[in-house]
Amino acid sequence: MEKETRRPWRRWVVLALMIAGFILGGIFIPVQPEILVAPEKLIEEPLFENFFGTGPLYLVNTLPTLALTIILLVVISFFANLSLKHSAHTDLVPRGIGNLMEAILEILYNLTEGSAGEKYARMIFPWFATIMVYVLFANLLKLIPGFESIGVIHHAPQGQVGHAKELIGGHWYLFTSLKGEYILAPFLRGISVDLNFTFALAVISVVMIQVVGFRAQGFGYLSKFFNTKRMFKVPFFGAMDFLVGLLELISEFSKILSFAFRLFGNMFAGIVLVAIVAGLLGRISILPAMIMLFELFVGVIQAFVFGMLTMVFMAQATQGHGEEHAEAH
Repeated sequence: MEKETRRPWRRWVVLALMIAGFILGGIFIPVQPEILVAPEKLIEEPLFENFFGTGPLYLVNTLPTLALTIILLVVISFFANLSLKHSAHTDLVPRGIGNLMEAILEILYNLTEGSAGEKYARMIFPWFATIMVYVLFANLLKLIPGFESIGVIHHAPQGQVGHAKELIGGHWYLFTSLKGEYILAPFLRGISVDLNFTFALAVISVVMIQVVGFRAQGFGYLSKFFNTKRMFKVPFFGAMDFLVGLLELISEFSKILSFAFRLFGNMFAGIVLVAIVAGLLGRISILPAMIMLFELFVGVIQAFVFGMLTMVFMAQATQGHGEEHAEAH
């Protein structure tokens, strides 16, 4: 058997990083961030006083992140398309980013085909892949250094304790550990920790589940929620079927809350966990970095769970319910 080569230098690298973090933590004293559920306003004046009759629209720090996410996805898609076109005109072997995206989409398509069958895979796959890739990208983007730590300094609201600041050059300031009157509104905040985003994505997901159900079964899909076929033949069991259908209807609406709060809760918990661990340990920086790795893992898992649940519910919507399912076989 081939003997494995030991690489003890990795331990020294970790030790050097720990020492450097300890020294830098003494020079730039870590400040406990403000943990807020709602996204922060970057400017106090609204962009629109009455946005389509819903009230004022403010520039919150999740809107730039939303725009940045879309732009980066378009850029990645553009270069992946160029790569695939180049390989199609040469040796038909995808390389680089085209190869990566083709591998990811092939895995997702095989998952869709395995759950929904070949007949409905093409109908479900675009929604499943789009939602999963978008949520995955949004979750990973917030782990970039500078997110939620560089932004605009505002005066703290009355009754709220802020931080003191010191000038580091130009119009750039650094918070100190002393109490003061200022708080930070980051330029960029992860969109997965904005309940507006997760709720909107959940509504899109649940609505498209119903659309797939209607496309697959027609108006017979409504029998899942309003089952009256045995109401007059067997009154007792017909009434039970009708009540079960109403429970199905309630469960469809509850999927919106389930989707939205699952993604929001897990990603927001990651922010809180990193902030608490960093605040408790202070200058010891290696453990918060390990927590960030854990948040990376959670971000990947939550994107997979959100996408897979959408795909599975869509696959279930294509199948007949009750007697219709038995007749189909």
